Amino acid sequence: MMNAAALPTFFEVLSARLAECNQEVRRVFHGRGRCYEGLEQLTADWLGKGVLQIAIFKESDSEFYAALQEGINALVASDVWTKCQGTTVILQHRDREGSETETLVGEMPNQIEVVENGLNYKLDLGKRQNNGLFLDMRLGRQWVQENAAGKRVLNLFAYTCGFSVAAIEGGAEKVVNLDMAKSSLSRGRENHHLNQHDLSKVSFLGHELFKSWGKVKKFGPYDLVIIDPPSFQKGSFVLTKDYAKILRRLPELVADGGDVMACVNAPDVKPEFLTEQMAELAPEFAFVSRLTNPPEFEDIDTDSALKVIHFKHRA
Repeated sequence: MMNAAALPTFFEVLSARLAECNQEVRRVFHGRGRCYEGLEQLTADWLGKGVLQIAIFKESDSEFYAALQEGINALVASDVWTKCQGTTVILQHRDREGSETETLVGEMPNQIEVVENGLNYKLDLGKRQNNGLFLDMRLGRQWVQENAAGKRVLNLFAYTCGFSVAAIEGGAEKVVNLDMAKSSLSRGRENHHLNQHDLSKVSFLGHELFKSWGKVKKFGPYDLVIIDPPSFQKGSFVLTKDYAKILRRLPELVADGGDVMACVNAPDVKPEFLTEQMAELAPEFAFVSRLTNPPEFEDIDTDSALKVIHFKHRA
């Protein structure tokens, strides 16, 4: 149970970060990292365009909700809110059916175009659990943008193609996006349009990966392969069981000297899961480094936080 008495800390951190983030999308409070006692089930994201989205991951009591509303009222009346041109506060109940979202201040847009690292992405609000961009991967997308020039890129579990947008912006020769959710790939196509990208350089494959190796291999070999799967996707992917199937295929997908960005976002799965499996199943690839996570996603245990690991083919 969250603690209403801890909410002053929430609003203190939130106000300080809102004053710094301008109009770029950014996590402004991350209770899920367990660094703030009594607030472990609370997060807040500044989406820009005046919109603040707060999320509660576990139902709390009426006292907590009353104190949260009181704090929001004070925030909206503050100079910080005025300076960041705030207009709207929405509250997403991640534990309720359909991730019910309510509007606490202003009016909630159904969609919003946000900016991250100078690139544009379209998000959905109030419709589903995830809005279309995982903010903890901010530095991962930045790394791809900085390392994609002239490369052929394979983006597995592409979702709304954030890595693809970053890669094309960074000068990639070609990006192949694969995701079984065709609606997510359609949003990815929109995201490329928002950034005036040449779509002749981008392919969208709406297939289940394990039934589509032939299609994926046809576009290769790749200079960079990005693997960012869900921890669990009913009927199609279980991270602890199925990640190995991908790693075994890497030697036939990656060009000599090519790179792999392998990601895991399951708190109970440690970094060694990736490094040990890669050493066993695809020893042609050497560990290079674990990418740093955004500082706003502070975590009491770095092994529980997002794992983004760079491997390189031993040419």
